[in-house]
Amino acid sequence: MNGNIISAFGLSFLAGAATAVGALLAFFVKKDNFKILALGLGFSAGVMIYVSFMEILPQAQVSLSGVLGYKAAGWAAIGAFFGGIVIASVIDTCLPQDHHLDNKSLSKENKLKHLGVFTALALALHNFPEGLATFMAALESPALGISIAIAVAVHNIPEGIAVALPVYHATGSRARAFWYSTFSGLAEPLGAIVGFVFLKALLHEAAFGVLFALIAGIMVYISLDELLPTAHEYGEPHKVIWGVVGGMMVMAISLQML
Repeated sequence: MNGNIISAFGLSFLAGAATAVGALLAFFVKKDNFKILALGLGFSAGVMIYVSFMEILPQAQVSLSGVLGYKAAGWAAIGAFFGGIVIASVIDTCLPQDHHLDNKSLSKENKLKHLGVFTALALALHNFPEGLATFMAALESPALGISIAIAVAVHNIPEGIAVALPVYHATGSRARAFWYSTFSGLAEPLGAIVGFVFLKALLHEAAFGVLFALIAGIMVYISLDELLPTAHEYGEPHKVIWGVVGGMMVMAISLQML
């Protein structure tokens, strides 16, 4: 049992650490290369939108259906999804207003810093239950845990890019970009620890369903309100949309690997 716990925690840690791989992109991109910034933001938006609608939200309905029935579970998942959008909007509003993206008097650097911080916070919220889910799955079945961890790690890489690129362009600090991004990924092993110590006996399928539907809403809000508008500000629209398509394609392939 102890060996299984260590292995499960290790898988959660490695999956979360994949955000640092994305963050390393900041070490190879020139600070004034805004085309890469726009492409990276579009790519990350594609990842978030695709996984929200094609994986997280359907899984939320499946988890809820065991308690509520399929049709009622669908309504519950939809309600939690839009609840996640409201939560993301509240988080955005509560951030210091002098860094808000809608403030036209601010420099582009401050806008990008806001985007990086907000994305890091939202991804940390997303990665926390993801790490918990990876940990629990690995305890039940090591093979399943490995499969989930691989898929999570693949889409955590562009999520790391989503945090690192705007922070790097805003501050010029590769180290700060790397650590902001890595911090958002560390929520995954933290989720595993909390799951083992506190929540293992309390969490059930319905709770996971609500949690994942909320996460899907938060990720869609970030993509539509933050990532895509900023990408269009720094890059050509056609290049941004190909970044979105590329992100969706990578996420689709990683999910097929499960």
